[in-house]
Amino acid sequence: MKTILNNIKGDKVIWAVVFLLSIFSVLAVYSSTGTLAFRYQSGNTEYYLIKHLGILLLGFVLMYLAHQVKYKYYARISQLAIYVSVPLLAYTLMFGTNVNEASRWYTLPLINLTFQPSDFAKLALIIFVARLLAKKQENIEDFKKGFIAILLPVLLITLLILPANLSTAAMIFITCLVLMFVGRVRLRYILALVGIGLVSMALLIAIVINVPQLGKRVGTWQSRIENFKSGDSDGNYQVEQAKIAIANGGFTGRMPGNSTQKNFLPHPYSDFIFAIIIEEYGLIGGTLVVLLYLVLLFRAIKIVIRSPRNFAAFLTFGVAFSLVFQAMINMMVAVNLMPVTGQTLPLISMGGTSIWFTSISIGIILSVSREVEEEIQKNDKQPKQPEHAVV
Repeated sequence: MKTILNNIKGDKVIWAVVFLLSIFSVLAVYSSTGTLAFRYQSGNTEYYLIKHLGILLLGFVLMYLAHQVKYKYYARISQLAIYVSVPLLAYTLMFGTNVNEASRWYTLPLINLTFQPSDFAKLALIIFVARLLAKKQENIEDFKKGFIAILLPVLLITLLILPANLSTAAMIFITCLVLMFVGRVRLRYILALVGIGLVSMALLIAIVINVPQLGKRVGTWQSRIENFKSGDSDGNYQVEQAKIAIANGGFTGRMPGNSTQKNFLPHPYSDFIFAIIIEEYGLIGGTLVVLLYLVLLFRAIKIVIRSPRNFAAFLTFGVAFSLVFQAMINMMVAVNLMPVTGQTLPLISMGGTSIWFTSISIGIILSVSREVEEEIQKNDKQPKQPEHAVV
C-alpha cells in the first residue's frame, strides 16, 4: 500500500474527490439496485454491489495507468482515436444494439461486452480539439486555417452521434464551443456557429417530423420537451417520482438504504441516482456531491493556470469541463430544471464503460497535474542567477 501511495502523483485534492465520489457511488448503487436484484438475480442484492465494486476497481486501475502516461502522448493517441471513432460511430448507428429505439450500443465480439462508442468518441474529440487549438495558435483568428480546421471534426463526430443520442451530441458540441472560446477562437465565429446550429436543428426536426419512418427519435425528443414545459404529471412519471424522493429526503435524509422511491423510479441507479442520494442523505448529501464536482473543476482550472504549455491547459480544461458539465446536466434533470436527457452522473451512476472512460478522463487531468508539479519542483531546485547591481 505504501508503494502504491508513493507512486500516486498529481493533484491530491482530485484523488480525494474521486475517492469520496466513489464512496457515494457504492452506497447509492447498492441501495438502488434492490429491485433489479429481485427481478433478475433471485433477490441476491450483493450481486450488483460486487459487480459495481469490480467496475470501480478497474476504473481506479485505468485512472492510475492514465496518470502515469505523459500527457503529450495523448495528442498523438487522439489522432488515431478520432479516425477510429468515425467508422465505429457509423457502424453503431446502422448496425448497433438497439435500446429504446436508438442504436447507441456496440457489442464487442467474442467477449460480448457492450459499450457506447459516443463515450470513446467524446474523449477522443476533446483531446483532438485541444491538440488543434494548441497547434494553430498562430492562425487561431484566421477563419479558414483556424476556425474551419477545428470545426470540421467537431461537426463530423456530433452529427454521427446526433440521430441516436441528441443530449450527448449537444453536450459534446457545447463543450467544444467552450473549449474553442478558451482557445481564443474569435467570438463572432462561435456565435455565428451557434445561430446556424439552432436554425439547422429546427429544420432537421421539421423534416424528420414529416417523415414518419425517421421520426421515432424526434418524437421522443419532442415529447420530453413538451412534458417538461407542461409539467403534466402523467407525462413526467420519472420526474414526479424524483421530486417525491427529494421531498422525502428533507435536510438530513432518511439515512442509507431507507429510500422508498428506488422502487418506483425506472432508473434509480443511473439517470436518477442523484434523487436517491438526496432522499437518503438529504440536502446535506446532495450539496456535498455538487461541491465535490465544483472542487474538481476548480482544481482543474488551477492546473490550467499553472500549465506552461497550451496543449496541457486546453486538454485539462476540456476534459474537466466535460465531466462537470455532464454531472450538472444529470443533477438538473433530477431536480426538474431540465428535460430528461439520459445522461449518467460521472463516477457515481452504475455502469461499465462510462465509469471506465470517466476514470481515464480524470487520469489524463492527473497526468497533466503530475508533470506540472514535477516541472515546478525542477525549476525550484535550479540555482537562481545572481542579480547584477545597476550602477
